[in-house]
Amino acid sequence: MAGPGGLLALAVGVGLGAGFGAVAFRYLIEGFTYVFTGHDSYGVEGHVANPLVPGLGIWFVALVPIVGGLLYGPLVERFASEARGHGVPEVMLAVARKGGRIRPVVAVVKSLASALCIGSGGSVGREGPIVQIGSALGSTIGQITRAPEARMRLLVACGAAGGISATFNAPIAGVFFALEVILRDFETRSFSAVVIASVTADVIGRAAFGSEAFLQLPQVGVGSVAGYPLYLVLGLLAAVVGVFFIRFLYELEDRADRLWRLSESWRPAAGGVLLGLLLLAVPQMYGVGYEVLESAIAGNYALLFLLGLLGAKVLATSLTLSIGGSGGVFAPSLFMGAMLGMAFGLAAHEVLPGLAGPAGAYGLIGMGAVFAAAARAPMTAILIIFELTGDYRIMLPLMLAVVIATALASRLSPDSIYTLKLARRGIDLLRRRPASPMEAITVAEAMRPTPEPVPAAAPLAVVLDRLSATDEPALPVVDASGAFLGVLLDDELEQALGEEDEESDAGSLMRQLPTLTPTESLAEATATLVKSESAGLAVLDEKGERVVGWLSHRDILRVYDQRMKLERARRGGTGSPKRQTPAPA
Repeated sequence: MAGPGGLLALAVGVGLGAGFGAVAFRYLIEGFTYVFTGHDSYGVEGHVANPLVPGLGIWFVALVPIVGGLLYGPLVERFASEARGHGVPEVMLAVARKGGRIRPVVAVVKSLASALCIGSGGSVGREGPIVQIGSALGSTIGQITRAPEARMRLLVACGAAGGISATFNAPIAGVFFALEVILRDFETRSFSAVVIASVTADVIGRAAFGSEAFLQLPQVGVGSVAGYPLYLVLGLLAAVVGVFFIRFLYELEDRADRLWRLSESWRPAAGGVLLGLLLLAVPQMYGVGYEVLESAIAGNYALLFLLGLLGAKVLATSLTLSIGGSGGVFAPSLFMGAMLGMAFGLAAHEVLPGLAGPAGAYGLIGMGAVFAAAARAPMTAILIIFELTGDYRIMLPLMLAVVIATALASRLSPDSIYTLKLARRGIDLLRRRPASPMEAITVAEAMRPTPEPVPAAAPLAVVLDRLSATDEPALPVVDASGAFLGVLLDDELEQALGEEDEESDAGSLMRQLPTLTPTESLAEATATLVKSESAGLAVLDEKGERVVGWLSHRDILRVYDQRMKLERARRGGTGSPKRQTPAPA
């Protein structure tokens, strides 16, 4: 479909898909929540038993994250590892580096995995997943119609806008989230297509759930103009909370990565033990937590309890994602902001009763400010709060707090909660061009044929022969069908020989190290290699089943050196061109 008309028709199709996807995803979450808890929602009432298993009393809540992890952990690892985490960074990467290409299976796996994670107590949001689901649908439509890369990226953004629009019942915020965070482009053509997709998805959402906002938030005044400096102070505090959340989340992920050495399939279930204990202590952390947020804004909680919920949410969301959970950080950021704002409002009334505005106003503004500080999306933050409340009176202090929070957070941490995940893999989306040749070269260009794999059932003698016949310090291990299982290191074999363990085979000695894909950049691959502390890693196909290549530090240095020689040859020398001195006349 060429031309503007064809693009708008595709945008309508993407909006329809994102809208129906958001509706189905919401019903999935509600269904799994009822299956795991016996309630339509859980947490706001505190400690209550599951009527489906009354014999367990309140202790059931300690078990459901484990059961949920046993279901979605293998699902994600087997079919779409990119569905792990909060989703938005993967969409940003697809738009910026992969021409908008997202595998169609991601939409299905993300829907099921995130619904299972949230329904079984994962303290994450549904907005990040629906962005990835809608974007995957947009990319799939683009691939089916063989759209060029520029149009494919735009369709991905249309899917993201539609997902946010239908989920929040906030079409304007959906548009600006797609343009500000995903596409980072405000051209007229982009704006038109994204608006069409957002409105279309919102119509589907309203038909399914009505025209009311998904959060029932009160309309509140903001006090006198003399009290506006308090909103500025709230913006500063929101920046600190937002940056702390970013750093705590990734620090906890690093610790979990260092401690966990087994298959990623079982990581959510093992980590579910800790999450279950946390939910047993603070049941308000169960799932997304919208009902708890509404109760806080309504003024039902005391100051210390609000601060406790704020700290618990930072821990619960970070823990859920660190153990391999699937869900977003959008809703948790709003939750943290509401708790911070309400606590600040109550404290302000105690200290400056004649100057402070209504506590609820600080709660609403805190929501936008903390999200803006974490996501660096000030326009989206302002518009989402305005669309949720419909209260124009809140706009001036809201804009003040959001701008202050964004500015300070940018000084404290250059990366947002989305871009930092990619920056840690060597991907700098803040630059339009690759920061180095390492980002421009893919693993497919650098990898070499894999060493001959050994079957998992191979005895030590066979393994020893294979390793002796190659210079490689490691060999891939496969099952009877040839599917990749893990890597056998020479030091593991040496240890087994030293212990004269004749019963060992390749499967019992192998280790499960990270793997690579052909489309990753060398910057990403280098970060993975260094983190794994391995001499080489296997490169798997898109399905993550078959070994298609092998990559070591030596391969990376070889192809990097070749690229540098080509670049020097293109520029006509080994260094910078010397300035010619004109010959005397």
